[in-house]
Amino acid sequence: MISENDPFNFIKHAKIHGVFPMEEMLEKQIHKCPLKIGIPKETAFQENRVSLVPDAVSLLVNNGHEVYIQYGAGAAAHFPDSEYAEAGATLVTSLAEVYQADIILKVSPLSAEELNLLKPKQTVISALHQSIQSENYFRKLIAAKATAIAFEFIKDKAGSFPVLRAVSEIAGNTSVLIAADYLSNTEYGKGNMLGGFSGITPTEIVILGAGTVGEFAARAAMGLGATVKVFDNSLYKLRRLQDSLNARVFTSIIQPKVLLKSLRNALVVIGALHSNNGRTPVIISEEMVKEMKQGSVIIDVSIDQGGVVETSRVTTHTDPVFQMHGVTHYCVPNIASRVPHTASYALSNFFGPLILSIAENGGINEFLTTDFGLRKGVYVYNGIVTHQNVAKMFNLPFQDIELLMAAFR
Repeated sequence: MISENDPFNFIKHAKIHGVFPMEEMLEKQIHKCPLKIGIPKETAFQENRVSLVPDAVSLLVNNGHEVYIQYGAGAAAHFPDSEYAEAGATLVTSLAEVYQADIILKVSPLSAEELNLLKPKQTVISALHQSIQSENYFRKLIAAKATAIAFEFIKDKAGSFPVLRAVSEIAGNTSVLIAADYLSNTEYGKGNMLGGFSGITPTEIVILGAGTVGEFAARAAMGLGATVKVFDNSLYKLRRLQDSLNARVFTSIIQPKVLLKSLRNALVVIGALHSNNGRTPVIISEEMVKEMKQGSVIIDVSIDQGGVVETSRVTTHTDPVFQMHGVTHYCVPNIASRVPHTASYALSNFFGPLILSIAENGGINEFLTTDFGLRKGVYVYNGIVTHQNVAKMFNLPFQDIELLMAAFR
């Protein structure tokens, strides 16, 4: 009999060197999961967007899914009910009927009425707007044992935030078009054309912030022929902006004297700074605003975080501007809702493929175990708070989503 320690023991050496026959590992079977998707009509103030456009609904229906949409959900974005019906959606009258679906897709956060309609194991994908929520908002999600995903937290494979970027691109482009509109207006501006042409000095535009909003504002302004000056306290962002634009635009760290000199010559100022810690800092004081040209325009895109201009105050789409010291201020928080048709396509281009991927991978729980980016968006999972900042802000019990997913696997 051959000893285990015998140097000629074939079995022992086969195990060590990995050539011993092993049990066959069977690939885990993934079964496509047909889903019911609900799209309620947005009730938040001046929210005109819709989460899925008819083309995306048609794609989902053709792949075996059911889409329930409340009457009038796409009307503000100029997507009539007839287009959704033709795409194969089931149109329903009440909010309660929409909330019978497995996955609810929304743009704005859940309303009080919607929170009361949630069911256990139901998934809601929407904005969160954490800074304006109360503890009760999260307590109701916990009590309902629902799963809530904030699209502003979702990451892609590159580590960026795809939905936020799309919204920011729209805000950056649109801010320049809004500025051009008011600048040419004889009541709010001086009848100036934004940009320039041969024989005329081009319009100077100051942009505060070299992030996505600032980048796309710069692109739009340069495309119209304006002279662009970008200020930010991050050298990395300023370098990245120049590389992205492939142009040597004027850039500077935010220094009050340099900024004031630029403000005196500018006809347009776009506030595009973003803060990760609450309110954005006030960069332009009231005294600086007084130094600006009469008829110039400020578009404070940062107003949703308090604004970067001392004289800014929140306005609405129905009453968007006011004048102070001869300068027109546009301070509407939700600029993307000014172009709801385009903005809805941007959201739908993300949500449509996402729903298809969830279904192809066997449902939301299975997909969360494999998709790191979507996991980053989860702030409540089956009634458990999984976002550390939310838990800390409202003193709620917290569990790491990674540990929960490991247990599910």
